Amino acid sequence: MKQPNPFARYFDFERRQTNFMIETIAGVTTFLSMVYILFVNPAILSAAHMDRGAVFTATALVTAFGTLLMGLLAKYPIAIAPGMGINAYFAYSVVLGHGVSWQTALAGVTIAGILFFIITLFKLRDIILDAIPEDLKYATASGIGLLIAFIGLKNAGLIVANKDTFVSLGDLRDPHVLLAVFGTVMTMAFMVRKVHGAIFYGMAITAIAGMITGLIPLPEKLVSGVPSLAPTFGEAVIHLSDIHTGHLVFVVLTFLLVGFFDTAGTIMAVAHQAGFIKNNRLPESGKALRASSAAFVVGGILGTSPTSAYIESSAGVAAGGRTGFASIVTAALFLLALFFSPLLSVVTNEVTAPALIIVGVLMASAMGKIKWDELEIAIPAFITIITMPLTYSITNGIALGFVIYPVLMAVKGRIKELHPMMFVLFAIFVLFLPFLT
Repeated sequence: MKQPNPFARYFDFERRQTNFMIETIAGVTTFLSMVYILFVNPAILSAAHMDRGAVFTATALVTAFGTLLMGLLAKYPIAIAPGMGINAYFAYSVVLGHGVSWQTALAGVTIAGILFFIITLFKLRDIILDAIPEDLKYATASGIGLLIAFIGLKNAGLIVANKDTFVSLGDLRDPHVLLAVFGTVMTMAFMVRKVHGAIFYGMAITAIAGMITGLIPLPEKLVSGVPSLAPTFGEAVIHLSDIHTGHLVFVVLTFLLVGFFDTAGTIMAVAHQAGFIKNNRLPESGKALRASSAAFVVGGILGTSPTSAYIESSAGVAAGGRTGFASIVTAALFLLALFFSPLLSVVTNEVTAPALIIVGVLMASAMGKIKWDELEIAIPAFITIITMPLTYSITNGIALGFVIYPVLMAVKGRIKELHPMMFVLFAIFVLFLPFLT
């Protein structure tokens, strides 16, 4: 009698009603849907004076590591990679906005990742998940979406500084701006047509159009050796002792909160789509969160911003992925992608801007889930959302939202609905608000 393949048995293909071909296609689909992060992440973190090549390598390695761990431990078709939004916060708010060195910021990422891992080991993860009101979670995601879209519009040249009105529309006669507009429209078209890998294809077409028109220089080659990690590797460990001021502790807390809730929310969303939720609970959720938190720590050490579960994994699930084998395929492709670093030279602001704008749209869609007809909820949610792009800081939005929310709930007479942990968070944010300016 023929024995089942060990992989098929380990991932229980028969019970999940899948096979190698389906899982492989799903893994490739997820890869194509999120491979843009390999080029967008170095572009964003290079603004914080980090080495592009090293960030490229760190991004590929931590994505492969986290996704492989997710596949082997939790056996879910969910990919892990440096998160969009939080990477912008790392570069533009923490480093450029507050003058923190990128080395110290990486130390903050590592510490936040260790705390994340500790939380996943105990019931504390359930307490925290239950404590934060859903509306504040949606507001945080939406605010990050507006911030990242704003950064994309700024990088595209569509929004420029104006001494009278602060910002205004850019020069639509500038060919570089028009290239970014072209890329954004193409990406929107792919998204509307529900093309898997829409963001990646949009970036590719924009880069090709830029090279054809001479706006983007041709790469000297397509394949090369893997860029060195030396410029970033281990810097986080060396600078762990830098995390000793109130402001930097707050940065760590922001990394932790955003990374934890983004990951947990994404895992639940993809798991729901795949039909993994049983009695409103996700089996192996602890293993999934531990895989993500381990990647969080490793990412900081290698030299990249906080990692998160990727909603693009839903593309792989839609293609039939139901097991961790799809994640193994995705991880293997990211390792293979390490040899295509020369393409970084063609990934200019015009190429990455459409990706930032579209991801911003996707994240901002969470606004539709907020209870806007209840002012005690709508006001802190709105303040959270609008503060992030206007102050160029995720931290400011979270802090104000978490302070205003319990106050208005108390005024409305709904204080009993608040989890005790909210009062702890209220006190923490009130304490640190004076240090955010």
